[in-house]
Amino acid sequence: QVQLVESGGGSVQAGGSLRLSCAASGSSVVRMCMGWFRQAPGKERDGVAVIDRSGSTTYGDAVKGRFTISRDDAKNILYLQMNYLKPEDTAMYYCAAAFSCLRRLEQRNYNYWGQGTQVTVSS
Repeated sequence: QVQLVESGGGSVQAGGSLRLSCAASGSSVVRMCMGWFRQAPGKERDGVAVIDRSGSTTYGDAVKGRFTISRDDAKNILYLQMNYLKPEDTAMYYCAAAFSCLRRLEQRNYNYWGQGTQVTVSS
């Protein structure tokens, strides 16, 4: 079993930055595919960024060039650096872990989920 706990959310003005963290416990996530998803009120949960165990990354079109996903396997922590934030980035952000990266940005690929951290961007 893997437990995931997100932190780092908050309120920021458009153009600002935030860094989200996701601490994993219970089992090592070194061999796992790790991702960030987000869900705005009334909308579906969308894939934001994914990193596999080799460090290869994939980003959703809406965040390419602005967000950076990284992982520290020694500490079992996943990060999401978010720059040039826009009001449309406002959402609950979730960390997720999967045994494979076959369907990287699809939530059905993921086996474990955190509780989420809220990000609010004002104009």
